[in-house]
Order: sequence, then C-alpha cells, then structure tokens
Amino acid sequence: MSTKSKVWFITGASRGFGALIAKDALERGDKVVATARNPTTVIEALGNHPNLLALKLDVTDEAASIQAAKDAITQFSQIDILVNNSGYGLLGAVEESGDKEVKDLFNTNVFGLLNVIRAVVPYMRKQNSGHIINISSIGGYASYPGWGAYCATKFAVEALTESLAYELQPFGIKATTVEPGFFRTDFLDSTSLVSTEKSFPEYAATVGAMREFAASANHAQPGDPTKLSKAILALVDSEEPPLRLPLGSDTVHKITEKNQFVQKELDAWKDLAVSTDYV
Repeated sequence: MSTKSKVWFITGASRGFGALIAKDALERGDKVVATARNPTTVIEALGNHPNLLALKLDVTDEAASIQAAKDAITQFSQIDILVNNSGYGLLGAVEESGDKEVKDLFNTNVFGLLNVIRAVVPYMRKQNSGHIINISSIGGYASYPGWGAYCATKFAVEALTESLAYELQPFGIKATTVEPGFFRTDFLDSTSLVSTEKSFPEYAATVGAMREFAASANHAQPGDPTKLSKAILALVDSEEPPLRLPLGSDTVHKITEKNQFVQKELDAWKDLAVSTDYV
C-alpha cells in the first residue's frame, strides 16, 4: 500500500461523494484540485486550505476541461488521481424519456467524463503514472425499471473504463470504475435527480412504483458516504487496484444475482448460440 502524498483532480466536488473524498484527501496531507460549476461552493464545503485549488468547471465544456487540467498542473505540477464524480440521475421509463432529457444526461455523465479524461490523460502519460476513478453505480452493472437512460450512461462509463484499463496499462496508469449502491447522499433529491417531464399511467406498476420507492428511500439509504470516502482512499493506495470496485452490500447482492441470471440464461441458450458458427 502506497502512502506517498498524492495530487487529486475531482469533479463535482462541492457536495456528496466528491466533497467527502476531497475532505479526507486534504486531511491526510494530499493536494486536491476540486472542481464545480461554482467554485465558491467548494470553498463553502471544504474551507480555505493551502493544498486546495478550487476551480470552476462545467464538464460538458471541453475547452474548460482542458484549461482546468492546465491550471492543476501549473499549481501542483502533476495529477496522480482523477475522480470523475460529476453526474446526475434521470428517473422515468425509456418511453417517457425525451430526446433532450436523454441527450443532456449523456452530455454530463458520459461526454463530460470523456472531456475530462482527454484533458488529464496526456499529463498522466507524460509522468508514466496515474489512476483514473470513474464513479459509476450499481446501475452500471444491472438496470432497473425507471432508470433505463441513467443506467445506459453508467453502462457506457463501465465500458470506457474497461478499455482505458487496457489502453493505459503500458503507461503505468490504472483505471477503476466504482459501483456504489444506495448511499445516504442527496442523489435522490431534486438537485441530483431529474424526473422525466412525461409520466404515463401505463407504467404505474413498474416505473410508478420506482418513483415511490425513490421518494421513500431518500436519506434512508443503507450506505454510509463517509465509509465510501475511506474506501476510495484505500483504493488509490493499493498497488494493484481492481478494474471494478462494488461498494455497498446491496451492490454485492445485485451483482451476485445478475451473474447467476446471466449464467442460467447462457446455459439455456448455449446450444443455439454456438450453432451460428461456420462448420
């Protein structure tokens, strides 16, 4: 386990996971570049600190992402850890999800993440080290009714991270996708979760039930965000970090359940699957 002081670049660092990770990193002596659409909110959350650089960043702006990475290098000379934490949720049936709603969601959760990765990776390649941590979700491994568009963005994050892990390995750069379950943050608040404008009564039994669950579960989730932050610190200190890090007992349960389902379905359809080869 490495305990050398590190330089972090964290998006969405004014609240939730981002703020907690930044706080813990600063407390142990690391340097942190913490970004948000309004950097004042970063200072309000973390206070003034000599090892903190609060930057304005809308991840959907590629030029701003490039500039933020340059500012980070100017201030701290390197970037050891990139935490792509910016993102939000969209709750609604696939049919209910409007074109603009889905495009806006992908612009932040996927294309914004790519903007920051493209801005930071050249510096990591130059220093022959680094660790990219993309905050996904259990929704990046298994989908649920009402979360189709959101899960699609997180499935994309998982695929991108897996490719990055292979592509960046020769440069000494690691990549991990973190899959939190339901943690007691503001994710289910209106500040982080958007409901589709359309709501069809035909989906009352599925998506409607999910909307009711989300409302009742808000701030009653089983996961402890402070423990997640400590887990991220342990992750970055590991010499051999995993490609995927599930966090939360609910995530572990869902992954196990899905793996069993996939294996059962594969076994049932294997003969037809392999019959399509040339013989």
